[in-house]
Amino acid sequence: MQLCQNPNCSNPFNSDGNKFCISCGQSNFGKLLRNRFRVLRLLGEGGFSRTYESEDVDRLNAPCVIKQFFPQVQGTSERTKAAELFKEEAFRLYELGENHPSIPRLLAYFEQGSCLYLVQEFIQGQTLLRELQQQAFNEQQIWDLLTDLLPVLEFVHSHNVIHRDIKPENIIRRSPQSSGSGGASGDLVLIDFGGAKQVTQSSISRQTTVIYTIGYAPTEQMAGFAYQASDLYSLGVTCIRLLTQCLPVIDPDGQIHDCLYDAMSGEWLWRQRLLEKGVTVNENLGQVLDKLLKHLPKERYQSAAEVLKDLYFPRFTVLQPPLLSQYDSPTRSQKITSAFPALQSFEFDVVTVNNRGREISRQLQTANFYAEDLGHGVMIEMVAIPDGTFLMGSSVDEGDADERPQHNVTVEAFFMGRFPITQTQWRSVAALPKVKQSLNPNPSKFKGINRPVENVSWHEAVEFCARLSEKTGRSYRLPSEAEWEYACRAGTTTPFHFGETITADLANCGESEIHAFDSKGKYRKETTPVGSFHVANAFGLYDMHGLVWEWCADPWHKNYDGAPNNGTVWEIGGDHNRRVLRGGSWSFSPVLCRSGSRSWNESDGGLRICGFRVVVTY
Repeated sequence: MQLCQNPNCSNPFNSDGNKFCISCGQSNFGKLLRNRFRVLRLLGEGGFSRTYESEDVDRLNAPCVIKQFFPQVQGTSERTKAAELFKEEAFRLYELGENHPSIPRLLAYFEQGSCLYLVQEFIQGQTLLRELQQQAFNEQQIWDLLTDLLPVLEFVHSHNVIHRDIKPENIIRRSPQSSGSGGASGDLVLIDFGGAKQVTQSSISRQTTVIYTIGYAPTEQMAGFAYQASDLYSLGVTCIRLLTQCLPVIDPDGQIHDCLYDAMSGEWLWRQRLLEKGVTVNENLGQVLDKLLKHLPKERYQSAAEVLKDLYFPRFTVLQPPLLSQYDSPTRSQKITSAFPALQSFEFDVVTVNNRGREISRQLQTANFYAEDLGHGVMIEMVAIPDGTFLMGSSVDEGDADERPQHNVTVEAFFMGRFPITQTQWRSVAALPKVKQSLNPNPSKFKGINRPVENVSWHEAVEFCARLSEKTGRSYRLPSEAEWEYACRAGTTTPFHFGETITADLANCGESEIHAFDSKGKYRKETTPVGSFHVANAFGLYDMHGLVWEWCADPWHKNYDGAPNNGTVWEIGGDHNRRVLRGGSWSFSPVLCRSGSRSWNESDGGLRICGFRVVVTY
């Protein structure tokens, strides 16, 4: 494709064989737009714009997409409105794409001649529509889709933006060639923010320009009103269309036929269509999809965080604490129950593997926990850890000298976070009044509301505990090193609570030549949402191996000579400028993710790769 070099040309794009510009008639052609972008071919056009596949010469011919403002509307006012929408899209892409790897980045925005242009990152990969045309999605793929996209939507909505056009065509799965641009291979990317709406508290109830895709948009959006729940509805429709492989069809007369929706009753028929194919889905996932698809916005989920909460934490049976009369002398356990929120029970899988990483047993177990309510639907689940005695440290055949001598430690009962603290939980507590120091509400490198918070110092983790304690009246803190190892082992004596080794199906660790980690799955090179592997240890704790290094309260000691045997923080001696880390992380080899492995970091930050989980004693 060649470009007319007349700076006032209204449409400079011309086929290679043209001798004169089809727009202005001049014959001066070149190969680059704005002396930077090489245009390769037309990708498509819509009501407002044309899109071209291009290369950025200034970035070593990196692929990009040029969007040319080219409204197919009549009249000055309509054209002005279209230009405003195009410019708004550029601002939205800049604000969102610069801060999230699952949204294309804006590379340039400029005016040339009488045209407006925006240039954005080209995402190499297939749309979910293309994948659907090959085969229907299964339940696990829908689970993965929601896990990937809900954090993206939560990020978009937190910037007061409603996408308004979520559908399979606007979701791309990155190919390996595209993974170097901030996202990983296989990640989902949300594209086409041309119809997105910026909302404020005062504008959310005002009718706006009607933008939607038939078969995906809810009724309120068709009437010109869009909310966060509108995007969530479209995401739900996307999921059921991917599950059933049923898409709306337009006949030659322009009539729409949709076997997935009964317009008379206003009901989605996705469950019936799956039953016809002999397919069933997990009831928890089914209930989530049904709520996403509610007809009235107020009956749907109101935020992406609410959806994730129901996906990961299904409704549990609440165990009411026993009632005590004023004459009773309560036992210790009764005092505990009355001092904390009502206990709930949950089920979880405990897996054991052999030394080659092959699963040899899987048991369904139960544990008790309470939910600490941070407000706005955000909870921290605190699991009851029983008291007991264990052998702390590693034998001479395992680990390093700093993990010895082995010694018996007796630990009192306590509650511990079921997962590492997530970014949503961190953000909720960071909004509370300061105790000693300020907290960055978004410190993490790998963004995602259900990913663990990382990139926090020991002092920041302590501040988090102090704010949480002030809010709840319960004394939250970081675990002692002994408490952490006791909780991680959960009665086991092997290097991992899974057994002699771990695999990529069980934990998010780095590469290894020693353990069976690389024999299955993939090396992820980033954090993953908490609980992603759906397996816990015998106490009901998740992600104790890998994911993120976890801060402990103790100062660093070079070995266990003189260590206390009662599970308390080892405050005497040691280096108080360095604090203990446990558990390993996504970027460290499995040998450093063992139950007994120890490390340290400077308490004021150092290598800012750390997260944490909280504990509270009875």
